[in-house]
Amino acid sequence: MKGALITLLFFVFGCVLSLNELTPEVLLEHDLSTYALYGLMTLVGVSLGMDEASINILKKANLGLLLVPVSIGFGSIVGSGIAYWLISESFTEGMAVGAGFGYYSLSSIIISNTYDSILGVIALLSNISRELLSLLLAPVLVKVFGKMSPIASAGATSMDTTLPVITRFSGKEYAIVALFSGIVLTILVPLLIPLIL
Repeated sequence: MKGALITLLFFVFGCVLSLNELTPEVLLEHDLSTYALYGLMTLVGVSLGMDEASINILKKANLGLLLVPVSIGFGSIVGSGIAYWLISESFTEGMAVGAGFGYYSLSSIIISNTYDSILGVIALLSNISRELLSLLLAPVLVKVFGKMSPIASAGATSMDTTLPVITRFSGKEYAIVALFSGIVLTILVPLLIPLIL
């Protein structure tokens, strides 16, 4: 939760700078977010490639385990599309926001660079909210919807920031499911968002 709050504070700081026209020229003259995206994609690949536990989990995946991230991904994308459409906006744009799966840093940059900066901000805030709510509501989710629900709520973050909360309230036996689901959803974010938009 601390990481999500820090990210939110940097976002607010950036907004304050921009609104007060205090943004450094170097940020305005160069498209630094594109280079940040390339760097972030490289770091995600290196992180997943170096993590032997992640690779072993992917190797051991069976059909039942694969259905978890597929179901979460489908539900997130379609649910977000419907929610966005219900407020008289584009179904496709809503689907792209949902395809962030809680991975706010990557999804917001991809959407901002390939489509629209306002939709990128919506993706950032939506996906930060997803992570924060997953952290805060995990015990309620388990009680009301069952032990798999925090994994679904967390999306891509189930492999890292929300994993401790998931294992605490769902049980340690759900750690592998959460890790696998988070890894698969993390891999899908940079692939699905450009396809949707």
